[in-house]
Amino acid sequence: MIDVKRFYSFFLNLSKRERLILYVAAGFISLTILDRLIVNPVLSKMRSLDEGIKQEITRIKRDLHILAQKDRIIKESKKYARYSIEDTPEEEITTSLLKEIENLANENSVYLIDIKPSGIKEETVYSKYFVKISCEAQMEQIINFMYNIEKSSNLLNIEQYNITPKSEGSSIAQCSMVISRAVIP
Repeated sequence: MIDVKRFYSFFLNLSKRERLILYVAAGFISLTILDRLIVNPVLSKMRSLDEGIKQEITRIKRDLHILAQKDRIIKESKKYARYSIEDTPEEEITTSLLKEIENLANENSVYLIDIKPSGIKEETVYSKYFVKISCEAQMEQIINFMYNIEKSSNLLNIEQYNITPKSEGSSIAQCSMVISRAVIP
């Protein structure tokens, strides 16, 4: 333990100049301790809070930008809503695709020889349902059929096709196609 009497007698024996140096040194040490224990942590906390505030301001500005475009986003989503299907089983989607192709074939007087589903390909935003068909008709009727498939409002697309004459000199052509339908879940 520190002997207070010895310290007090040592202090009394110091000259004015030595006491002044001791006061200045004690003040400097006190200020350093005050800086390290109180001021520096407070300033550090304030800097981190300022940084957090800047990040929140940036997020709020981004959110306000998105919110300002809310009407446009709703309008766009309504535009594409007719292409989305809510929790419809795959079989129903495939069945509706087959029926639509059959209806288009009947409207264009195309005779369907074979029609069968050929799988589903999952993409990041949508799914593609594929159907393979074989058909016969006049060349003009096949072209009209293909045109009606491509302009369908149900996002039908002809992925590949092959058209050949049924026989040499015949006006009837045979066609095989792979048709896809994009579905947005």
